[in-house]
Amino acid sequence: MNFQRTILIFLWVLCAKSLWAQTQTLQLKDAIASACENNKQVVLVNNDEQIATAKYKQTDAIFLPQVGVSYTALTTNNPLNAFGFKLQQQSIAQSDFQPDLLNHPGNTSNFSAQAMLQQPIFNPDLLYQRKAAKMQIEISGLQKARTQDFIKWQTQNEFMQLQLAYEVVKVLEEALTTTKAIYKFTNDRYQQGYLQKSDLLNVDVRIKSIETQLASARSAIQNHSDNLSLLMGKPAGTIYMVDSLQALLLPAEISLPENRSDFQAMSKASSSYDLMMKSTKMSALPKLNGFASYQLNDANAFGFHSGSYLAGLQLTWNIFQGNKVHSTINEQKLQQRKINTELLQMKDKNQNELNAAQRNLSDAAYQIMQTKASVQQAQEVLNILQNRYKQGLAGITDVLLAQSQLSQQQLAYQQAILMQNVAVVYIQFLTADN
Repeated sequence: MNFQRTILIFLWVLCAKSLWAQTQTLQLKDAIASACENNKQVVLVNNDEQIATAKYKQTDAIFLPQVGVSYTALTTNNPLNAFGFKLQQQSIAQSDFQPDLLNHPGNTSNFSAQAMLQQPIFNPDLLYQRKAAKMQIEISGLQKARTQDFIKWQTQNEFMQLQLAYEVVKVLEEALTTTKAIYKFTNDRYQQGYLQKSDLLNVDVRIKSIETQLASARSAIQNHSDNLSLLMGKPAGTIYMVDSLQALLLPAEISLPENRSDFQAMSKASSSYDLMMKSTKMSALPKLNGFASYQLNDANAFGFHSGSYLAGLQLTWNIFQGNKVHSTINEQKLQQRKINTELLQMKDKNQNELNAAQRNLSDAAYQIMQTKASVQQAQEVLNILQNRYKQGLAGITDVLLAQSQLSQQQLAYQQAILMQNVAVVYIQFLTADN
């Protein structure tokens, strides 16, 4: 007997620990901080910013030299090449000028080790490409900031949905407690023969209906908790305990900011086309580059007998490129015009959304006021009918209807608060400046 009792206590402790491990208190600020750091979308935009930085560092090549080495083994009986090999090996003798040897040199080999240097000096088109690449880093940073704003908004919405789910559970639990009390009273009166069985069954049906809704509401808590875990980059399965749903307020004066991060990103993307157009124009200018090499030649493999160098400057100028420069500039102008149009379209759309959100905010405030009064009235109606029912002056159907009406008004009140809060956080998202 004691052994079985010990086993039961042990199992109860394990279950309690499991339930405790799956429940965690969560504050909104902590959820936002975790989501803005660990969300997969944030990780992706961080990666994009690093890619832009890596591409910018590639443009260091327009200033730095390029150095390479090579080792080449050649053999030939071509008269010209055979004589050239000997010249490179600095091994020409008087006998090498015999006509028969010049015309039929036989097999001649050359092993050459070479070090090469190329140094960019003046390439104006590449300078503007470098500036455009640097601007892309700034654009990626602004896109990252806007992505974090979006993740914050998503987290706030999901957090408030979780708060509403808890409020729904609270309302339904209160309704279930009230209905069970009515059932107890009805059952007592039924046992005494004062009420019919149909009255008792009506109350029982209502209890089952509330219990079904309560199960769905508790599942909603788990669903919204899992959604929050996904946003925060954490594994699903934890149930988060949050504070109660409270109405949020906004300043009276709100407007769409010009320096919002996504607006700035598109504006800088437009400016980057100015740099690209300058780069394209500069590609028609002359380019100056330096080069040098040092070569060791020998008739034997891995021999380094004869050394020589070559150095110089190269000026190149593509005077006409088949109308390519003009066509490229036209394309870049059209792309820039497209971005500018998209920016204006985005601002107009966001202004409409801001206006709609402000109207939703006003509607929600009115609904809060109305439903708050309705809750008080529905509670008073229920109290009156409960008293009349206990006195035998009202039917059970009227009491259940009043109780159901009270629950509906309580839920409508909480939903009105959520509607206001959703409008507030969306306005904050639309008006977030950098």
